Amino acid sequence: MKAYDLLELSGRNLREAMLRNSLTTLGIGVGVASLVAMLSLGIGLQRLLTKQLGKSSLFDSVFVTSRQDFRPRRPGADATPLTPPKPLDDAARKSFEKLPGVIEVYPSLGSVAEFRLSDGPSSEPQTGVLSGLPPSSRSSEAFDDFQGRYFSGPNAAEAILKTDFARELLGLPEIRDTDVKLTSDQAAKLLGKDLVLRYAERQSQPAPGASGQPPDAAASFNVVRKELKLKIVGIVTSEPVRGIPRTGQTSVFLPVAFAESLNMIQPGDLRTIMRQNEGKTYLALIVHMAKSGSVPAAEDEIKKQGYNAFSILDASRGLAIAFRIVDVFLGIFGSLALAVASLGIVNTLVMAILERRREIGIMKAVGASDGDVKKIFFVEAGSMGLLGGCLGVLMGWLIGRVINWGVNAYFTRQGFASQDIWYVPLWLVAFAIGFSILVSLLAGLYPASRAAKLDPVQALRHE
Repeated sequence: MKAYDLLELSGRNLREAMLRNSLTTLGIGVGVASLVAMLSLGIGLQRLLTKQLGKSSLFDSVFVTSRQDFRPRRPGADATPLTPPKPLDDAARKSFEKLPGVIEVYPSLGSVAEFRLSDGPSSEPQTGVLSGLPPSSRSSEAFDDFQGRYFSGPNAAEAILKTDFARELLGLPEIRDTDVKLTSDQAAKLLGKDLVLRYAERQSQPAPGASGQPPDAAASFNVVRKELKLKIVGIVTSEPVRGIPRTGQTSVFLPVAFAESLNMIQPGDLRTIMRQNEGKTYLALIVHMAKSGSVPAAEDEIKKQGYNAFSILDASRGLAIAFRIVDVFLGIFGSLALAVASLGIVNTLVMAILERRREIGIMKAVGASDGDVKKIFFVEAGSMGLLGGCLGVLMGWLIGRVINWGVNAYFTRQGFASQDIWYVPLWLVAFAIGFSILVSLLAGLYPASRAAKLDPVQALRHE
């Protein structure tokens, strides 16, 4: 039987029982719609999470620390000399900057300091945590809607305050919701004003062996009290996380280059004096990559150089597996409706066999083979699967749009930004239609086999 004749005959058979075949196709469409709706929800949530985390550079940064162990060796331990671990110094920083795909390398700074307004309502200093922001932090979503402006340069003596700390400087009562911005009048009392910073500076002592010191003298430093003025240029409600988040909330942000030049006391400085180091060392460095895909290669190279390296991608692998498991379960539950719809295909085609027994007998009597009869029923089943799959994809997309609109309307009333939690990629469209056709063909196996086994003599006698 020619392909044209096969398609024409199958189409005529489908048109003769229009209502029944339409209801069966609609059942397939509902099943595909449930499958598309559930999978698109899981994909949309995963995409939204990845997008939000991507804005904070969590996925494209590597956190680097030294492998130095400051613990004393136990008595009686093996005295075999070991290769000393490399210090995390300027040489290491420059080597990281030469890695492919690296945008910037900057230290992870976090120091406790005292702040007060030079002409504020209260002369009492406020204690807070100061940290540095690299130039790339300007693209953080925290600065999409903030009061004031960003730093004018990498070495500018300027500061950006967290909203909760700004309220402390103004003597305002503490509020539970830290995402509430200051009023225009409150912000005007801070923006452009001078903020007095009082901190502890680390001043290194001469190197061992210099100025009459013994060669085996340990490296040391002096702590000097310093004070300077900063210009308040911005107020931000949320912390613009770059790389690995620090412990505790930051109160004041400075340009990282300027903050580094202050040489403030860091939490690990007391441990570094236990070792003899040449030049400046860092407690931790953050290597910012241009693409998250370059992170694994950079992380491996840093480890080969003798340093500890960690990225959020290491921890997110478990999260990705969890999303895959959720997608599988959502797909299984969504497929149940399609499995039920496949029973409708079996019922429709079995009823078609009973109604067309005489027609099938005539076809076989004039030379149609069992294979030709099977092809007719397979084409009919596949056609219902194709039409039902296309209809289901459209219905699933519409369901997602309606639910997404309702969720965003609720978010807007609650003061949150609109989010796209539903996403239907092209591969999901192709998979849903292909899966619908496959299920329909499998459902047509029994009716096609039953029709092919009909005895033409008995079929012709059927009234």
